[in-house]
Parts: sequence; structure tokens; C-alpha cells
Amino acid sequence: MNLLKQIDENGERWLLLFFYTTIVLTIAMDVLRRFVFSYSSIWGEKVARYAFIYLAWVGASAAVKERAHIRIDVLLHYLPNRGKAAIYLLGDVATLVVALFALYWSMHPIEISLKFGSVTHGLGISQAWFMAAVPLGFSMMIFRLAQSMRRDIRSLAQNTPVFEGNKLFD
Repeated sequence: MNLLKQIDENGERWLLLFFYTTIVLTIAMDVLRRFVFSYSSIWGEKVARYAFIYLAWVGASAAVKERAHIRIDVLLHYLPNRGKAAIYLLGDVATLVVALFALYWSMHPIEISLKFGSVTHGLGISQAWFMAAVPLGFSMMIFRLAQSMRRDIRSLAQNTPVFEGNKLFD
């Protein structure tokens, strides 16, 4: 398998694993230092917090890819293939509009942060790096929505079963 296909299939999973591992290791290390060595770092809590923010936005993209967002789909079970595809396509278009709007407006705080050189307390890193989680998440969601819409248009045109997503719970 080539690299782009691997990234397309597992990119969010790898990022989620990285951020989750970062959170767990940072908090475990901070707890160990605090209770065993009576030493507390300024940066431990901040790293975990910012990793969690990235985890949430990358997770939103992964949920769009797998159609795992919460939805009420009782009526969809009674629709034919084309009806399901049309409803999912309509939902993707609405989500795309919101994502484009949010992407546009999430860039402004980063510009302000870069303009004034704001840094995080404790880490001393430009705050723009952490604010970038929001536009990155929405950019990834827009990419996944485009893939989903392409898949739905194909299902609609060919009258084939639409991808209804992977269920988180039964």
C-alpha cells in the first residue's frame, strides 16, 4: 500500500493514538513527580490540556470519516437507497457549510496571536500553535466531508446502498 493510501485510511487513528499517549504519559509523569518526588512542573498540565484539544478536533474528523457522529436515524431505515443517500448528502452539505464558516472564523484568533506574539504560560511557545487545532480539525473535516459527498453522490447515481457508518454501540 502506498503512503497516501495509508494516511487516508489511518491518519486520524495515528494522530489520535499520538495525542492520547501524550496525555496519558504526561499526566502519569506529572502525578509521579508530584506524589513521589514532591515536585510539580508548570508544563505538564499545559501539555496534557493542549494535546486533549488536538485529540478532540482530530477525533471530530475521524467521526466524519466513519459517520460516527450522533444522529437520529430512525426514519432512514424506511427509505430506499436513493433516499438515504440524498439525506446523508444533505447532511454533509449542511455540515460543510458550517465547517467552512468555522474554518474562516477560526483563522482570525491565530492571526491576532501571531501579530502580538502571545505565548502560553509555562511553556513559552506561541499560542498560535495550539489555536491551530481548530482550523486543522475543520480542514480535516472538510476533506473527509468531500470524500463522503463523493461517495454519497456515487451511491445516489448508482442506486447502491449508502455507507451508513460504523456503529460505536449496538
